[in-house]
Amino acid sequence: MINRLSGNGRSIAALVLLALIWGYNWVVMKKSLQFMGPFDFNAIRMLLGGLILLALMAGRGMSLRPKQVPLTILLGLLQTAAGTGLIIWALTSGGAGKTSILVYTMPFWILLFARPILGERIRGADWVPVLTAFAGLVLLLEPWSLKATFTSEILAVLAGVFWALAAITIKWMQRMPDFDLVSATAWQFLYGSVPLVIAAVVVPSPPVTWTPYLVMAIAYNAVLVCALAFLLWTYIMNKLPAGVAGMGTMAVPVIGMTASILEIGERMDIWETAGIFLILAALSILTWMKGRDSRRIPIAVVPE
Repeated sequence: MINRLSGNGRSIAALVLLALIWGYNWVVMKKSLQFMGPFDFNAIRMLLGGLILLALMAGRGMSLRPKQVPLTILLGLLQTAAGTGLIIWALTSGGAGKTSILVYTMPFWILLFARPILGERIRGADWVPVLTAFAGLVLLLEPWSLKATFTSEILAVLAGVFWALAAITIKWMQRMPDFDLVSATAWQFLYGSVPLVIAAVVVPSPPVTWTPYLVMAIAYNAVLVCALAFLLWTYIMNKLPAGVAGMGTMAVPVIGMTASILEIGERMDIWETAGIFLILAALSILTWMKGRDSRRIPIAVVPE
């Protein structure tokens, strides 16, 4: 019994650390764009993250041979290239906290896409969090006001859509006996970095201002967000029920929003606040429902 409690304690501690790393990164990414162009920053952090993961795999004696190459390339295009690319683009003009909330609408897009792609039906009760999240999304976007940040918010929502498609791709890959999350993550980082590097070369950007903060931000993303966090996620998924793990990742946008308010001074109007409340409530309901039913929640491994 003591050993079981100790094991659960380590798993929960790993989940808390993971949420803190990914959650605070929203502020790190936003502040880093003061010193480096968004496409340059995104390309270097994802490429370094993939290389570090491969080095860790080699150190642990794991095979470096890529598996399920076509699906892994697809995953890299959906998750690393499109998903993280849209997130960084959204952060150029949008707030870190609001962007994190909009991207984390991903679970609701998964429900909608899973039916035509995986043949999974949306049951009657599943529509409650979906409709609640949709109402929150409308309030958060405020389409009636056409705010200056509206384009940024649409980019964040699209990032969530691509994230959902990546999660479904992962769920498809998990059906195969040779699936390995760490290997798939490392190689999809590298495959997805190719269009990111091309974008960084082609799209004009201001000169990089190398500061201690920028160096630390790149190291934070490459070492902690892309490497350590995914090893933690693998450990968590092996030790904790999917519902508990899903609830833990729900803390990521809350941490991102809180950190953006405290450190950057971002503020929300009444409609945005109401929309965030509804989306977080919908995430809580969905996570509880999936945990109760013991159904695995497909969560894309995007380091944000």
